[in-house]
Amino acid sequence: MNKAGGMDWKTEKLVTELYKTWSGSEPEEIQALPPSGSSRQYFRMIRGDVSVIGAFNPDVRENRAFLELSSIFSKMGLPVPEVLARDRDLLCYILQDLGDTTLFSMLPHGRQEGEFDQKIMGHYKRVVELLPRFQVDAAPMIDFDICYPRHSFDRLSMMWDLNYFKYYFLKISGVQFDEQKLEDDFNGFVNHLLELKGDYFMYRDFQSRNIMITAGGPFFIDYQGGRRGPLAYDIASLLFDAKANIPFDQREELLEYYTDCLGKRVKIDGREFRKSFYDMVVMRILQALGTYGFRGGVEKKPLFLQSVPFALRNISWLDDKGLLPQTAPYLSGILRSIALRDPSGILPPPDDSLTVRICSFSYRRGIPADNSGNGGGFVFDCRALPNPGREEKYKALTGLDRDVINYLSSDEGVGRFIDAARAMVEPAVKTYTERGFTSLAVCFGCTGGQHRSVYCAETLARRLREKYRVNVVLQHFEQDNWPGEKQRV
Repeated sequence: MNKAGGMDWKTEKLVTELYKTWSGSEPEEIQALPPSGSSRQYFRMIRGDVSVIGAFNPDVRENRAFLELSSIFSKMGLPVPEVLARDRDLLCYILQDLGDTTLFSMLPHGRQEGEFDQKIMGHYKRVVELLPRFQVDAAPMIDFDICYPRHSFDRLSMMWDLNYFKYYFLKISGVQFDEQKLEDDFNGFVNHLLELKGDYFMYRDFQSRNIMITAGGPFFIDYQGGRRGPLAYDIASLLFDAKANIPFDQREELLEYYTDCLGKRVKIDGREFRKSFYDMVVMRILQALGTYGFRGGVEKKPLFLQSVPFALRNISWLDDKGLLPQTAPYLSGILRSIALRDPSGILPPPDDSLTVRICSFSYRRGIPADNSGNGGGFVFDCRALPNPGREEKYKALTGLDRDVINYLSSDEGVGRFIDAARAMVEPAVKTYTERGFTSLAVCFGCTGGQHRSVYCAETLARRLREKYRVNVVLQHFEQDNWPGEKQRV
């Protein structure tokens, strides 16, 4: 079985055992998919020309919510991934593989930004047509007690989001505010939102990255945070999805289309719905800013900070149109002042110097994934080098021990191998530094991940530290039970 990914071995075993139970044999290849902002881990599992997605999540309550909702949606014929198998402990499940094309990946970005073409608008309109089926048609079939972490978008749920914004955006950004006045406005804003009818299914994270585009049309994923709530929140999440950056006139077109589709299922007052819609837009932006502050400012993940300018642009547009909440004038004033500031001055970007992540690993367990978000990098196979592990006196040692170091450093072939690796890695370090890249992965693998790969990783790390002003993070994946540190910076 070929494996590519940085999964821990317990997770690999659980997912592989479930796959074997379901299919009757092991997968020929396992590919770790890029990590998300949660503790869930996803793997593409391949045998022949058939691939499926294996999922592991230690949060059983969240898994139960996802699986129950999936069962309901599937019975209704809604386009969600088919659940092919689940384990008894509800830690792992296997899903239909919907590919890699999200609605977000199809959008124009950067220099291509502008009006969305008919193809993209066609996808959005199909998504908007289907949304009321989740919200209205599915709601009577759902036992909202299964929803996680809250059964409804109630006062507590709203205050979680507002305090997330306060503590992880306002306070770490240095924005000055009167906490009591802000709390008073939070309460007033929540009281106003609680007046809206909230007996529908609220998808919660209804945005372009959670919509897969397939030959059969859109499919919907990541609804495990769904709960009972008002109608306006989900369409607000979709149309004001920050980095999707939908042109404002086309947002209006899609909102009108949504209300037409919704009106075929429930009686709505279009004027009143628009008021509630823009209030929910503000609520969603506040929740998103809290996320950007936590993931980007606290966890130092620069990708999340890229969304801040788009969120501030959305606030400016709302302010220009007089759509900031009148029930929360102090909060609206804070948002107005934030929108006028330079985004880089609100949440300064994390250290953007290059980090070279060097690791040793065992080919028995597979090549570790680069979870930095950069992907790729160098992988060097050390299995052709002399193996100290074949000699009894070295079997209990590792590439961190002096006797093994002496053994390998005295071999000319090992020296040539490391020099060849340096000849490829060093130009990349220079180029990445010049171009402002922040991450480069270099992996050395051998049979057991104990001797040769450890020695080579240590040697390259030492030479890069001596020659370049870069951050070097060193990790030996097989050294949990061996002398030395598992990870060193």
